[in-house]
Amino acid sequence: MTTPQDFTTLPSDDNVNPYTFCVELRGSRWFLQKGKMIAYYGQIDFHGIGHGPLDRLVAGSFHSPLHAQDWTVAEGSGKMLLTDRAFDVNSYDLEDGNLTVRSGNLLAFEPSLSLKQSIIPGFLTLIGTGKFVAASNGQVHFVEPPVRVDPEALVGWADCPSPCHHYDHQYMRGVLGGLRAVTGLGGTSGEEHQYEFTGAGTVLIQSTEVMKDVPLAGEGAHQGGHGTAGQQTPRLPGQLGDLQRRFGL
Repeated sequence: MTTPQDFTTLPSDDNVNPYTFCVELRGSRWFLQKGKMIAYYGQIDFHGIGHGPLDRLVAGSFHSPLHAQDWTVAEGSGKMLLTDRAFDVNSYDLEDGNLTVRSGNLLAFEPSLSLKQSIIPGFLTLIGTGKFVAASNGQVHFVEPPVRVDPEALVGWADCPSPCHHYDHQYMRGVLGGLRAVTGLGGTSGEEHQYEFTGAGTVLIQSTEVMKDVPLAGEGAHQGGHGTAGQQTPRLPGQLGDLQRRFGL
């Protein structure tokens, strides 16, 4: 039987296990994606983005109005447990860096980092020095450009130019391929369509081609009451889990 955890035995700013991360607040603040905190010890308050007493903090560190209602600021003293549906969760340190990450994968970050809305739909960019926590569907691998990546395996990229779309020549000759090239919509695999990275930097890829934002089997009925089990129903822009925004469609 697993020994129960308490405030004294939980780690500080480290993993409890591969699926849960513990953030310790010492009279400090963290930005937190809504719905990712499962429990906390201590005195912690949560403030919405765009209103409340922390406008100066938000003005300096959060620059993505499209995602504002998906995030909150945790403030106080205590320990928070962060997780995301039993996906792998890890922390990463940026040192005067520039990292772009899929918006659905980013769980939390320190206010010393500045979050900006990427020009690539469905992604956010962190700039500066500090720690952030992100989830992935399987272990994350770090690769160097030049490389082509399956869009569904891509978690993000650091200190390198934004990717270009690359389409297989035989696929491009088809009618559906032409439609995809013009609209960016359509079902393709990574063998037909990839993101192409060039230049210096690092690309983060997860060890599966199933993005973590796709509902698990039978989870569709729990997505805000829309759809039936096993089905995905697009949501209105701005809602947490919006498929178009998160997948970059």
